[in-house]
This record gives sequence, structure tokens and C-alpha cells, in this order.
Amino acid sequence: MNVDNFGFGLIGTGAIAHIHAAAIKAIANAQLIGAYNRTAEKAAFFAQQHDCKSYQSLEELLKDDSIAIVCICTASGAHLEAAEKAIRAGKHCLIEKPLEITVDRCNEIIQLAEEHNVLIGTIFPTRFYPNSLKIKQKLTDGGFGDLVMGSAYIKWHRSAAYYASAAWRGTWAFDGGGALMNQGIHAVDMLLWYMGEAVSVSALSANRVHQNIEVEDTVVASIKFKNGALGSIECTTAAFPGTAKKIEIIGSKGSAILEENSLTLWEFEGDSTDSQVQQAEAAVSGGVSDPMAIGHYGHQLQVEDFLAAIQGKHSPLIDGQEGKKSVALISAIYESAKTGQTVYL
Repeated sequence: MNVDNFGFGLIGTGAIAHIHAAAIKAIANAQLIGAYNRTAEKAAFFAQQHDCKSYQSLEELLKDDSIAIVCICTASGAHLEAAEKAIRAGKHCLIEKPLEITVDRCNEIIQLAEEHNVLIGTIFPTRFYPNSLKIKQKLTDGGFGDLVMGSAYIKWHRSAAYYASAAWRGTWAFDGGGALMNQGIHAVDMLLWYMGEAVSVSALSANRVHQNIEVEDTVVASIKFKNGALGSIECTTAAFPGTAKKIEIIGSKGSAILEENSLTLWEFEGDSTDSQVQQAEAAVSGGVSDPMAIGHYGHQLQVEDFLAAIQGKHSPLIDGQEGKKSVALISAIYESAKTGQTVYL
């Protein structure tokens, strides 16, 4: 295979796989070779839609030498099984969020990748948006002063039909959790990226609308970070009609509010030249009420970052260790909600 042209294979052909396919097609040195689904008819239909091969077995896909990178788009609790086979076959892996549904399963994937000398990445496209990076740079430069509070709000709508659309949705075994693990995890990742390590959490959860699922549709959590700052998370899929995902970073010398990919607050002490809010530099829709309304822009940026890492230019921005952090915090939140106790990380 030409090292300047990377071949991709997809494991799983559900809704998110179409986003991966669009992202790959938008990159000059990337090519979607083919896809596999346990249901052969689904793989064939996906291949017809995206002008690529369909494989009759996972083994057939993994034996294809034209594929260097595998995107794992299966149910969350099936990531380890797919990743193990792909990694042992020598394929680099881009794995949809969450990396896996428990910290132990995340660690298995990370260890396997290290043993077989392949790169893995966890899909969190929000980090790559220009205004997301603008906040990160301001934090790195010390522009926020001492961090005071960091909060994430994900108040979305998912219908009963959404949870009924696949047997794994809303289950502990394959979804790994509800609103927070599936929808809210993007904001959790961003919050940890900005605020740093969390040391304790206290949480409550409920099912306010979706009574027929195993997992929560609503959760709130209070967080203490290692740097002394406090924070909160509010997440639900029971809201109607739903509101844009919002992240607030509050410091002693400045504050920022990010709603989807628009900065609605950007103000810093003694910096009058940099006080204008910045709208999104690209059209990025959130999954407020439609999980497919996200576009492929962020995925494209992350795939490009991953290709640069394979070429040895830098480490992936979101590798396995980074992907594990949100799973660890969410697991602690679930434990606190279940026990009614503060959980220390």
C-alpha cells in the first residue's frame, strides 16, 4: 500500500459509520476500502451507498492488506472484541466513543495496542473545532487565571423510537449507560480536557421519561477537580425540544462559554481587544434531537490528526489513555448515583 494513501475499513455499518465514511471521503490521502457487518445484507447496502467493498466476515476485512486503519463503529460494549481482532491483525484503530464501557475494558485495548505497536484513537470530534482549540490555548497560556468552576450541560431529546431502534440501546451490557455515557460523554471529555483531573464526584440519576430502558435518561453530578476548582454536569435525553450542548469555563481572570461550536462568552481581564464572542468557523450541528445531525467536519479533522500521527508527526490528540478518562469519570458518577455516596477517583 502507498504510505501516502491510507486505506480504511469499517466494522459496523450503523448510523455513525456513515459519518466516518463521509469524513474519509473528504480527505485526499484516505480511501474507504470496505465495511463489515454481522448482517451481510446491511454491509452490502452500506457498500452500495458508499461505493466500497462489503466483506462476508471480519477475518476477510482484516486480511485485506490495502486496509491500514479500522474504524470501529459497533455497539459500545462490543468495541473490545472488534479492537482485539483488529489490533492483533496489525491494524491501527479509530474507535467510536466511548473507548469501551468500563475502565478495565479500556485498559485491555490500550495494552493490546502497545503490545502490537499500533496506534489507537478515541473519537471525540468536538476537541478539534476551532473555538474548542481557542479555549484550550487560552488555558495553556494562563489567560483564565485560577480555574474556579467548570460545567457541562447536555439537555437533549431522544424519542422512544430511538431507544427501540436497536436492541443494544439503553442497556448496561452494550450501551454502558444512558444519557451520560452515550450522549453526554463528548461534553465530559471536553470538561476534563479543560479542567484537568477530577478527584471526587457526587451524583443523582433518574428515569424521567424513558421508563423502558435499563439505564438513566437524566443525571446530575457535582465534581471536585485536582486543581481545587469545582464543577457540575447536567445531562438528559428527556428534554423537549432540547437545547444546545453548553460548556462553561470560569476563571479568576476570564470566562468562556461554548455552545456547540460557538463562543457565546469570551471575556478576559485587561484584554479589551479579545472580548468579542466568536461564532462557529464551520457549520457544526449538534445532536440535540437528531443523533445524525452532527455532520462529518469534526470526524474529518480527527481522522487527519490520526493520519499525521501514523506518519510520525506527533501523537494522536486523543489516544487510548485520553479516551479512558471520560469513561473513568462517568463510571464514578454512576457508582455515586447508585450508592448515594461521594466517590473518590
